Amino acid sequence: MLLIECPWCGPRAETEFSCGGEADIARPLDTDKLTDKEWGDYLFMRKNPRGVHREQWMHTQGCRRWFKAQRDTVSYEIQGYETFERPLLTMDSNEAKAQDKAHEGKAP
Repeated sequence: MLLIECPWCGPRAETEFSCGGEADIARPLDTDKLTDKEWGDYLFMRKNPRGVHREQWMHTQGCRRWFKAQRDTVSYEIQGYETFERPLLTMDSNEAKAQDKAHEGKAP
């Protein structure tokens, strides 16, 4: 079982989360002009790489917030996470965690 660190709630069991699939997929701007094949490719075709991959996760049994995780699909190691408000932070970065705590409660 994976131990996933929710950016808001801290480390939790994988069973508390739902994977939203590959992250950073751009929605086509003018969907009315797409062919059925192009629309199907956007909806269903994913890279599924061996190695480092970015995914969206939702803490369904906790704060119910979405975040992105960078995970190695071979070792299952989560290398970092990103919220939609701030860029990727590595899990072992004490400096990033201290900086994050300093910004808590401040308006962007």
